[in-house]
Amino acid sequence: MQKKLQEKEVAILESLKVAQGPMGSWNLVEKLEEKGQYVSSATIGRTLSSLERRGFVKKDGHNGRVITKSGLEALNNHEMFNYLNEQAQTLEQMISTTVLEDYIIVLQARKAIERETARLAAENITREELAAIKSILDEQRERHRTGESVASSDISFHRAIAKASRNKVLETLYLMLFSYGQQTTIFEHVRKQVNAIYMTSHEEIYQALKKHDSELAEKCMIKHIDSLIEDVTKYWDLFY
Repeated sequence: MQKKLQEKEVAILESLKVAQGPMGSWNLVEKLEEKGQYVSSATIGRTLSSLERRGFVKKDGHNGRVITKSGLEALNNHEMFNYLNEQAQTLEQMISTTVLEDYIIVLQARKAIERETARLAAENITREELAAIKSILDEQRERHRTGESVASSDISFHRAIAKASRNKVLETLYLMLFSYGQQTTIFEHVRKQVNAIYMTSHEEIYQALKKHDSELAEKCMIKHIDSLIEDVTKYWDLFY
């Protein structure tokens, strides 16, 4: 997993991004001071070495370092995640304080995102990723058989599909919606109360991915999320 950029690393990459040419440690000391960050030349040098090892900067002879394509991507990802984290705080507040009925809103959002991740995953998934999903399903069946919670396996299943989609934005949006353990636990509780069986829908999605049938994978995912919405509605009607 890519290590999160630290504040001074972001400042250095931003400075290199707007620079007209390569920059050395002393130039970067001055640029960081302009940003209100006072860092020694030695620290800058160590940070540049770390960024270089990760492929985010490269040397330009004796003139200093320049930002690489990977560095630009890392900087863009950092900015995107900061923005999404702000939005996630609002979403988390809604999910943790709302009544069960409002979880349908979250499921509708998941439906819009995951129908697309399933479709793209069917096109792009590798043999190794299919094997990993098969292992997740095997673990989920065993947990279900022994009466254990399958919430973590459920997250792993959907996350593996989102990753296999090869669309970083969709994967990030999925993580925003599905990173709340209490949400998954509530869905699990709801489905038990209404005697729902969801192992079948996961297996159908897996088989569609295995066939690389994007249209079928999308339909199976829609069917899966729709069944979740139906179970939440049924639970609400029965108990409230």
